[in-house]
Amino acid sequence: MTATLLIDCRPHDLGGGFIVGRVLPYRKRRMVGPFIFLDHMGPLEVARGAPRELDVRPHPHIGLSTVTYLYSGAVTHRDSLGSNQEIRPGEVNWMTAGSGITHSERLEYARAHGATMHGIQAWVALPREHEETAPEFHHHQGAAELPEFSEDGVSGRLIAGTIEGATARVKTHSPLFYLHWDMADGARRSLGTDHPERAVYVARGEIELDGYRLSEGRMLVLEPGRAARIQAHGPSTVMLLGGDPVGERFIHWNFVSSSRDRIEQAREDWRAQRMKLPVGDDREFIPLPEGAG
Repeated sequence: MTATLLIDCRPHDLGGGFIVGRVLPYRKRRMVGPFIFLDHMGPLEVARGAPRELDVRPHPHIGLSTVTYLYSGAVTHRDSLGSNQEIRPGEVNWMTAGSGITHSERLEYARAHGATMHGIQAWVALPREHEETAPEFHHHQGAAELPEFSEDGVSGRLIAGTIEGATARVKTHSPLFYLHWDMADGARRSLGTDHPERAVYVARGEIELDGYRLSEGRMLVLEPGRAARIQAHGPSTVMLLGGDPVGERFIHWNFVSSSRDRIEQAREDWRAQRMKLPVGDDREFIPLPEGAG
């Protein structure tokens, strides 16, 4: 059997009724490679004129990279570097927090036009030597930056990293891969052993993985060194991710670090309002939740 652990997503309210499925971290498995956080957002129907409570107000990060990836809808990103970028399906917003950044994610398009919001939010922990790197933001789109393929009923896109000879033009700080597959009913494809830690998450539909049925909202962490044979049972959307482990990390609210002291410093910086708010979105922010962890 290629699977070592099954993880079910757990409901989590981001506020304003925006319920997501929290996959990582999990009590029995904090990380897969450098991936330390994975939320499945939606699908959520947002009507034209919907309240701003569904927005994610300005908040901080340290010690990680965030990646927003959508199947439908649109999100407007603003950050303390001055970035102002709408992301649409199949595109990548990759933000490296490093020593510290703040950003907001607003549903401006959905409020203006109505939209079905559906996608994945992931965090990638930075290696210790890069945890305090200068913050950066990059937007990527198109097959020239995000390699694509389509064969035998499977269409795919490499969101970040390197696998099977393909490399995405996304700046990462450790060996990893992050893939999106859309599979037709009955389609088959294998995931190789390029990386020591790997996982498969079903965002839509149902798949069979070496005889094990995996339905929507479930992740399988795979055994190292064994290829995984995947077959779709009905049209399915599958996310595949992993890479080299980066060592133990502490996580508190939106902060990730190899040092508890560094997280405490970030907490105090946010509480004392010493972190610059996003350019063009500095009139409100999410207060530090005292009980977050």
